[in-house]
Amino acid sequence: MSKQVWKPGNMLYPLPAVMVSTADRSGKTNILTVAWTGTICTNPPMVYISVRPERYSYQMIKESGEFVINLTTESLIRATDYCGVRSGRDVDKWKETGLTPLKAETLSYAPAIEESPVSIECRVTEIKELGSHHMFLAEVTAVQVDESYMNEKNKFELNKTGLLAYSHGEYLGLGKKLGTFGYSVRKKKRK
Repeated sequence: MSKQVWKPGNMLYPLPAVMVSTADRSGKTNILTVAWTGTICTNPPMVYISVRPERYSYQMIKESGEFVINLTTESLIRATDYCGVRSGRDVDKWKETGLTPLKAETLSYAPAIEESPVSIECRVTEIKELGSHHMFLAEVTAVQVDESYMNEKNKFELNKTGLLAYSHGEYLGLGKKLGTFGYSVRKKKRK
């Protein structure tokens, strides 16, 4: 195998494709599709999103200090793409996508998206101005999950929701289980 050397760039793929719901202090809301997001810490639970300062939602998040990360699914793919290519300055994304704002449990302004299987409520703790994007570090204040994905043992079956990923300009469906955490070192059961 041979490899080409390219100039430095972001080639860390796949990424989660999420819809971030936002609001300003006056109650104006918006939805922004983000792929630059992830986990920071378990205790306290913290996440981040990276947003360009010129984006319409940027000022909303900065002003209110809160946002909701809503996981996306195959059934939400059109809405996910739409919210990433249209600006809330020009269109009402809630109306255009048919998505439903849902009152967050712990936030004052930003709503969750009812159709999302998981909505992660976040309060901004720090903004890192890094260049083209600013990183909003946030503490998770609550997580809402769709009860229809709870099994008979009251376990949430996230991987049955049809989650989306984003990779190099394409949306991909997740779902084929290839192993479980620790399977490579687990002792085989004797028959």
